[in-house]
Amino acid sequence: MKKEFKVITELIEENSRVLDVGCGDGDLMKFLLQNKTIDIRGLEISKKNVQNCLSKGLAVIEGNAENDLSQFPNNSFDYVVLSQTLQAFLNTERVINELLRIGKRAIVTIPNFGHWKMRLHLLIKGTMPVTEVLPYDWHNTPNLHMCSIKDFFIFCEKRNIKIFRSLALNKEKISSIDLSNLGIKNLISELGIFLIENK
Repeated sequence: MKKEFKVITELIEENSRVLDVGCGDGDLMKFLLQNKTIDIRGLEISKKNVQNCLSKGLAVIEGNAENDLSQFPNNSFDYVVLSQTLQAFLNTERVINELLRIGKRAIVTIPNFGHWKMRLHLLIKGTMPVTEVLPYDWHNTPNLHMCSIKDFFIFCEKRNIKIFRSLALNKEKISSIDLSNLGIKNLISELGIFLIENK
């Protein structure tokens, strides 16, 4: 998790306005504030998590990203961060459109359902895999849309969304993703991290 936070921090420029969508208990926000000079806000659906964030001195509002992002003005942030949450939305396309409307750029991280361990587990055991990155059984998972790194590339290409940077995270190793290595990165990477913007 900390490695993901470090990568996100490196993608954000100093003195930026940042919105962390689905900020949870504020761990990423706190990490960003400790490592960058930024103005950051959070949006979180869980009342308990909002209270945890506020107790840490973080600026967070309670809201459902799927409905409440529309309240933010166009280009009100330099970066909008969506960390490992995209797969939990009912309408992922609308959420991405909103991220790119209210932010000049968006950083989206996704657990990679195309990872070889997931494929092998399903092939051999015939059950949905439970991993460190995806620690849920099929019946209690918040994940509605299983997505791989390759899926996200195709999604952006079809919608004319520019992938400014794309990175793969596997354990502690970070590497770049491009069209020439997309197949192998989709197979061996646990997490995809994308810096995207409208073309």
